[in-house]
Amino acid sequence: MTFLQSLKMAFSAIGANKMRSFLTVLGVIIGVIAVVVLTSLGQGALDQVSGQIQNLGTNMLTVTISTTRHTGIDAPTLHALVGHDGITAISPSISGRMTAKAGTETFSCRVEGAEPAFFAIRKMNVTHGRALTPSDEENRLPVAVIGIRVADELFGHRNVIGNTFSLGGREMTIVGLLEEQGTSMMGNEDERIIIPFSLAQRLLRQTSITTFYVSTESEDVIDQSEQALHRFMKARTTEDRDYSVLNQSSILDIFNTTTATLTLMLGGIAGIALLVGGIGIMNIMLVSVTERTREIGIRKAIGAQRTAILSQFLIEAVALSLVGGVLGVACSYLMLTVLRGPLDMPSLTVSMSSLQLALSFSIAIGIIFGIYPANKASLLKPIDALRYE
Repeated sequence: MTFLQSLKMAFSAIGANKMRSFLTVLGVIIGVIAVVVLTSLGQGALDQVSGQIQNLGTNMLTVTISTTRHTGIDAPTLHALVGHDGITAISPSISGRMTAKAGTETFSCRVEGAEPAFFAIRKMNVTHGRALTPSDEENRLPVAVIGIRVADELFGHRNVIGNTFSLGGREMTIVGLLEEQGTSMMGNEDERIIIPFSLAQRLLRQTSITTFYVSTESEDVIDQSEQALHRFMKARTTEDRDYSVLNQSSILDIFNTTTATLTLMLGGIAGIALLVGGIGIMNIMLVSVTERTREIGIRKAIGAQRTAILSQFLIEAVALSLVGGVLGVACSYLMLTVLRGPLDMPSLTVSMSSLQLALSFSIAIGIIFGIYPANKASLLKPIDALRYE
């Protein structure tokens, strides 16, 4: 018997019991959906957060000072570090929530005080107008660069350059509009107002520097720059817990490792559902062997080889599993397409690796759980099979 004949007979047997075949395939479909959707969600989350971290720049360091003791750190002291140990730019930063008012509209948002270098360090682009300048900082000018959400809430449009609003009793002039950034781990990045650092110290009533951002020449020297910052901070604090230095590159590596492990775990849990589907296939194939015992006996009596019987039932099991795998992938694609909007993951889709994993697993499940029933059928003795009722 040729492979094509075995394949035709296998699909004929599947079609003879449509409802039973469908229920068997349903177990595989659910298992494949679980594997593909969970692994795709894990990969989508990894890509989204990795993109956010990379957008901040993997050559950026963030120093946070947690002690309330006087450290003697001010802007001139920080600027003295530029040009040494791979450090190319530094910007102190302070932030707090304030209510902005324009006419009758008010909006509570995050106000950040920063120096001009802040925009380059944090990879922030100004789409309209300009960023802050050294003159703004030196003269404590009441100017602001705002996010698009602030513009929408206060003015109802984004053509806001030159418009004014009130912040902490001061009239501020808008000189720049930030590029849309969306949400991140820190919240909505478009709900921010950036003003000169010297002015923010007065409005927010914060004189000490608690955070500053550092940019390095490249990712290659970031470890050298990080060590220099540790030496700088240790000379001005009494304990290691008084400050922290965050390395964007290290954060990205840790997050990638953690998410990959989580995705693998989710895939393993979902694989259990696929395993259950495989057990269902084996159960149905054993029932099929029992029902077709006389058929097997007749075929053997007229000369069918053991390999022909084995291949027929094995092909039937693999066909059931593969059909379930294909339908499962199709359902997964539709499900992920629907989830893109609510989860805010535009790139969420069935990846090639997930597709290969699901189909390979489906075929493997068909072979593993089909080999025993197929082998049992091929080992039946013709005389016993013909006498079976």
